[in-house]
Amino acid sequence: MMTFKERIFRKEDPGVYEQKDAHLERTLRVRDFLALGLGTIVSTAIFTLPGTVAAQHAGPAVVISFLAAGLVAGLVAFAYAEMASALPFAGSAYSWINVIFGEVFGWISGWALLAEYFIAVAFVGSGLSANFRGLIAPLGWTLPKMLANPFGTDGGVIDLISVIAILAVAFLLSRGATETSRIENVLVVFKVLVILLFIVVGCTAIKPENYVPFIPEFHLNADGSAFGGWQGIYAGVSMIFLAYIGFDSIAANSAEAKEPAKTMPRGILGSLAIAVVLFMAVSLVLVGMFHYPEYANNAEPVGWALRQSGHPIIAAIVSSVACIGMFTALIGMMMAGSRLIYSFGRDGLLPGWLGKIDKKHLPNNALLTLTIFAVVIGSIFPFAFLSQLISAGTLIAFMFVSLGIYGLRKREGKDIAEPGFKMPFYPVMPALAFLGSLIVFMGLSNDAKIYAFGWFVFGLIVYFCYGMRRSALSKAK
Repeated sequence: MMTFKERIFRKEDPGVYEQKDAHLERTLRVRDFLALGLGTIVSTAIFTLPGTVAAQHAGPAVVISFLAAGLVAGLVAFAYAEMASALPFAGSAYSWINVIFGEVFGWISGWALLAEYFIAVAFVGSGLSANFRGLIAPLGWTLPKMLANPFGTDGGVIDLISVIAILAVAFLLSRGATETSRIENVLVVFKVLVILLFIVVGCTAIKPENYVPFIPEFHLNADGSAFGGWQGIYAGVSMIFLAYIGFDSIAANSAEAKEPAKTMPRGILGSLAIAVVLFMAVSLVLVGMFHYPEYANNAEPVGWALRQSGHPIIAAIVSSVACIGMFTALIGMMMAGSRLIYSFGRDGLLPGWLGKIDKKHLPNNALLTLTIFAVVIGSIFPFAFLSQLISAGTLIAFMFVSLGIYGLRKREGKDIAEPGFKMPFYPVMPALAFLGSLIVFMGLSNDAKIYAFGWFVFGLIVYFCYGMRRSALSKAK
């Protein structure tokens, strides 16, 4: 009989995961993963964060904040690329860490990601609803407050548009990954073209004096947060990092990738590289069009800047595309989140029916569960509250994956096949990825850290009271 220590530190055999995930059809190609990554990363944040962070923290140096956040995300993405190439299983960080460090660490990293997906789906649904209502308001179409806001917020009972959007994406995903990827690919191409249109048009309205001083003098805002100097740039990095975490959604679907040893690294690194360039370009153009204080408390800085520059039609197009961008983000988040929940059920850490697939070889039980929780969370909690929780859980998983490279290298070519891609500058780069994630985590608000700690404690209770005893790995032993 296993001791308590043996139970929680037991490691899954990668061959077992290969067998368990073999019934998931490998249909996704590089272009599908590029679209999935860009659809998740380049969502509505690209139309809002550049102006918001410039006004609140960094001024014109918001470009440096986006670059720094992108560099940290890039370091972690290299670790993700090697992991996904070597261990192309559903569940991304959860499954990888289960193989490398053991079940309890896998559960912690997976539970941290679960918070991201539950909350991110609700968060994006709420944002889509707000943008859509703003888009139709000039037409005289409005919803009563009880159907436009979450329960208890400004007289709200349920955010109806958010619920409809989440249910629509769930229905689409239940039809299959191939059909969904076709729609995602078209929407993402359209979205990138519109972003490029803004960059081209915005360049005609740039005034060089708006970039001076590029790094404003440091002072504290009224709420105690930093503005200006390197402190303001750092505050901007922690706020911006939320926009870059979407590449985990690619890794979560690696069990459905064609030739994952090549497909996964190209999809993960390629989508992030394109996203960083687009974010930096949009932020550079935006702060050049108008002086950064004018974006303070502006919910749609890109659309506002275009209208003030005499381009109302393009502004309307951008606002419409912001809704499309959120829809593509919902697809990526719900697809990845359902695969994570499926992997928990597959391993017995949550009820086994979550790990079942239907006649189409799809984990629709897990998808249904994610949909219900996202609808409930989005109906109860306001948008501002949800935004604080997303980055914390993901950064915890990023730190585990970065350190996991050291354990992976010892086993490559032995019980784990040699991957098609390896993280360069080993052993330095994994340490830099870990430290970068830790530094960004420390820059999060105290509320975000407290909520993350509460979710972590709740997860350990679930594991020790349910998962540890019912684990498929425990039964196999």
